[in-house]
Amino acid sequence: MTKLAVISAGLREPSSTRQLADRLDAAVRAELGVRGDQATSEVVELRPLAHPIMDAMLTGFPSAALESAFETVANADGVIAVTPAFNASFAGLFKSFFDVLPEETLSGMPVLIGATGGTERHSLVLDHALRPMFSYLHALVAPTAVYAATEDFGATGQAALGQRVDKAAAGFARLLGACGEHQRRDTFSEQLSSMEKLLGG
Repeated sequence: MTKLAVISAGLREPSSTRQLADRLDAAVRAELGVRGDQATSEVVELRPLAHPIMDAMLTGFPSAALESAFETVANADGVIAVTPAFNASFAGLFKSFFDVLPEETLSGMPVLIGATGGTERHSLVLDHALRPMFSYLHALVAPTAVYAATEDFGATGQAALGQRVDKAAAGFARLLGACGEHQRRDTFSEQLSSMEKLLGG
């Protein structure tokens, strides 16, 4: 059983960002099902967490709701993360969530990235902003990502978007299969062990 955490940073309701996140989620679970792996998913919607995220940035103490979101991500075997794009970069809310996420939560975690925007001009956000950030966080970023412009949700763009989603889902399913169950890191124990070795030496 593979557990997925789906992170959506859509700022409006309804949100095209959430729509893309849901499509990626469904496609990945379907692909895993074909491979004999029954996956479950849990969505972390960042819009309702905007104030708790900012409070955590200012005080260093997350609220119970934000702690619950952290646990959802930490306990997952893979993450699907989708953000709206603004000025060729990710949304501030999206970045702020990962700024307050406990260190090493994403270490060794398979991550599928996606983004939405008004035009195709923002598509470089995937490789110029999202991929470097997740690589810095020691995540294993899937090679194929998905960008969806406004027109991709219309009648003429749906088919092409569906093909991109399916391709990304197939690649991510292979990555999840290769990685297996994600082992959550206990950074406190690691630091304690390191200190004990240092004192013992």
